[in-house]
Amino acid sequence: MTPTLAALLCLGLSLGPRTHVQAGPFPKPTLWAEPGSVISWGSPVTIWCQGSLEAQEYRLDKEGSPEPWDRNNPLEPKNKARFSIPSITEHHAGRYRCHYYSSAGWSEPSDPLELVMTGAYSKPTLSALPSPVVASGGNMTLQCGSQKGYHHFVLMKEGEHQLPRTLDSQQLHSGGFQALFPVGPVNPSHRWRFTCYYYYMNTPRVWSHPSDPLEILPSGVSRKPSLLTLQGPVLAPGQSLTLQCGSDVGYDRFVLYKEGERDFLQRPGQQPQAGLSQANFTLGPVSPSHGGQYRCYGAHNLSSEWSAPSDPLNILMAGQIYDTVSLSAQPGPTVASGENVTLLCQSWWQFDTFLLTKEGAAHPPLRLRSMYGAHKYQAEFPMSPVTSAHAGTYRCYGSYSSNPHLLSFPSEPLELMVSGHSGGSSLPPTGPPSTPGESLRPRGERRLPQGSLSLPKDPTPLPSRTGLCPRGSEAGLVKSGGRGRGRCWGPARRRSRADVGGKTAPAFTSLS
Repeated sequence: MTPTLAALLCLGLSLGPRTHVQAGPFPKPTLWAEPGSVISWGSPVTIWCQGSLEAQEYRLDKEGSPEPWDRNNPLEPKNKARFSIPSITEHHAGRYRCHYYSSAGWSEPSDPLELVMTGAYSKPTLSALPSPVVASGGNMTLQCGSQKGYHHFVLMKEGEHQLPRTLDSQQLHSGGFQALFPVGPVNPSHRWRFTCYYYYMNTPRVWSHPSDPLEILPSGVSRKPSLLTLQGPVLAPGQSLTLQCGSDVGYDRFVLYKEGERDFLQRPGQQPQAGLSQANFTLGPVSPSHGGQYRCYGAHNLSSEWSAPSDPLNILMAGQIYDTVSLSAQPGPTVASGENVTLLCQSWWQFDTFLLTKEGAAHPPLRLRSMYGAHKYQAEFPMSPVTSAHAGTYRCYGSYSSNPHLLSFPSEPLELMVSGHSGGSSLPPTGPPSTPGESLRPRGERRLPQGSLSLPKDPTPLPSRTGLCPRGSEAGLVKSGGRGRGRCWGPARRRSRADVGGKTAPAFTSLS
């Protein structure tokens, strides 16, 4: 080793193939990107390198490139330089470092800058498990998913300057891919808003489009607001629906959340009178997808914490199942005050639950589990003793437990008259209101009332143009318009709008 080379090494200098770099007294430069280091395809980005006032030149290096990516003279007051990319592409994505040169030589390199380009692939989905609403201080899981087999998923939190979280993808039995990111504890001190991406292993800085943003709602223990519907809980497709969230706490804003959804609606609070605040959420014209369970929350402007949830409100969509139901009163629709009456909801077709509604009533519909007897499915709604509050117009519906918010068409209306009194009260006919997940315990099975159609217990299969009744069904004669016609019926015969749209066979077979 020559004396000159030994002296250079003692001073901390090294000789590289392209430049001399000094690990001397000058601090290493700082490197950053504006508006950020994650940039969508085609957008401009500016890379800044800040060093010393003695800097005479700045150099930008890209990992994997044999030559300096760019060189620039410093801007006044000479402590930084700008490197502009007018329109970012995959070619610009990568890892960068910068140096600056002074009379003492080259500085040490800056810490690396990871420049990511997004928008190369379709966006993934992002959802919160079990829901985007979590109690303050609680934990949850965010699920980022895609139908394509990308290698890695990335989760980013808005306003956070830490490195994004990355997880390997996992294949699902359904064929899709996902990554599960645990999040928490969630506190209301700042906003919890996320997006996710995915990328291939061999191009780690070329990402997909971002998922739709997902915001987490931390709820607290302040007084819950109330939630009501201005149209009633049972709607037909095409009707308008307005849900009103209100409180006497004076909340400045409200959100509405539907169970099972990934997002929620937010509205500013209005003050119809002093001390009261409310917000109206207009949904519609409604479709079957609007059926479900809703809750709302309130918050003050100076707080990120939301109130305790309102009591749940169930919105039910009628006309989604074609099988019909009927409603009758036993012993009859006219009853004296103080006597007993039972409203009987029936159907030839299998329903899991029957619902009873009263026109103009504010309370939720009553629900009873279906019972099978006398060749019909039925539920008995007893009212005893009858008062003037029970007078009014009633309808019943059928529903399936698989989707309790979708109902059949209504029965024909039944007018219950209480002799000597006028109706109009919206009090429930009997018992407490229930939600789709709850049922009132029905009384035991009873025979159908005298005068109603009675079918044989073991009917003989009847011939038809297409053959005998399907296996698992029953057959018998039904009188209609003075003529006897054969029909098949049984536990498996049910129809919905989806069945008819999909050309499924009808729920009964006419035998002629």
